[in-house]
Amino acid sequence: MAPVTVYSMDLNTKRSQGILPRLRILMRKAGLENVIAKDDLTAIKLHFGELGNTAFVRPLFVRPVVESVQKAGGKPFLTDASTLYVGQRGNAVDHLNNALYNGFGYSSIGAPLIIADGLNGRDEIEVPVESAHFQTAYIGAALVHANALISVAHFKLHEMAGFGGALKNIGMGGGSRRGKMAQHSTVSPVVAAKKCIGCGMCLRQCVHGALSLVKRSATEKSPNPKITRLARIDAKKCVGCAMCLHACKQGAMDVNWATDIPAFLERMIDYAAAVLHGKRQKSLFINFLTQISPACDCHSYADAPIVGDIGILASTDPVALDKASVDLMHKQPVLPTSCLAKKADTTDKIRAVYSYIPWEHQFAYAEKIGLGTTEYVIEAI
Repeated sequence: MAPVTVYSMDLNTKRSQGILPRLRILMRKAGLENVIAKDDLTAIKLHFGELGNTAFVRPLFVRPVVESVQKAGGKPFLTDASTLYVGQRGNAVDHLNNALYNGFGYSSIGAPLIIADGLNGRDEIEVPVESAHFQTAYIGAALVHANALISVAHFKLHEMAGFGGALKNIGMGGGSRRGKMAQHSTVSPVVAAKKCIGCGMCLRQCVHGALSLVKRSATEKSPNPKITRLARIDAKKCVGCAMCLHACKQGAMDVNWATDIPAFLERMIDYAAAVLHGKRQKSLFINFLTQISPACDCHSYADAPIVGDIGILASTDPVALDKASVDLMHKQPVLPTSCLAKKADTTDKIRAVYSYIPWEHQFAYAEKIGLGTTEYVIEAI
């Protein structure tokens, strides 16, 4: 496969031209006008940032993306799907309030916000996937129904993927709650006995009858001696929808986290391919290499960035884009205030933080299934 062009811009400015006008030029160079047709319902897939996080892409950078889509004749909307973990983005009401708190209001963005998998994370569509892991993927319905897709991702490190860029933004981010569950684990959730208070809230949310309250055994410790009941999951009935995780306010329900990281990376890439099903030629990907934090924006905080701000990259190939982003990050000197400052070897900055993650595997697998190429050339605007 011939090298793909990844367009880049640094953050240097002058009085006659600031960052936002250059961002518009970057998108035009990368082919946004070829992706968007008149009246295309265009999903701008972002991460609104968990409440308290300060590293996500700022709304003022998203506004030019919205305006460029509108100028090309499209009808943009901002979107993300419900989270698997308990937080401020687990249902559409909390998620939208969180987004508004972080500045993504209509008055500042100029486009509506739509949570891709609906009010409670169940608005999903099964998309066919030819994979050793899946036959179908559960994708947020709004992403499937959209005519075109613009991924706007904050590039950073990640505790399971190694890094988060375009591939994770659409793969993990595009899955419904059930889809995220399928990527993280192939088995049912687990119940932490020492946290479960036997309230039965999880039972009310389970429409598959997979949950029941049972008497605790002698080995199942209780948070209170008076609490004798415990939630129990029937793995044969559980479909992995993960609704119980959000129903439990005690944090007693948890993902049975997959320990096979390469398989997790493959499942995430499968989901990225599913999100792009039917719109591979109708998608553009933008990575913001700014405030590159050592962990995901799903945390309610953001640690000091590991390197200085690099710039913004864009491409129609998410694999080439992420590979270029990783390579540029590795070339940067470590900031003395970051968690990498005292590390002996920071040549591979991802492994310096997460030594257990074979992060390159996602690129090999993405190329294997034809999602993109790691061969690229950078063209600076």
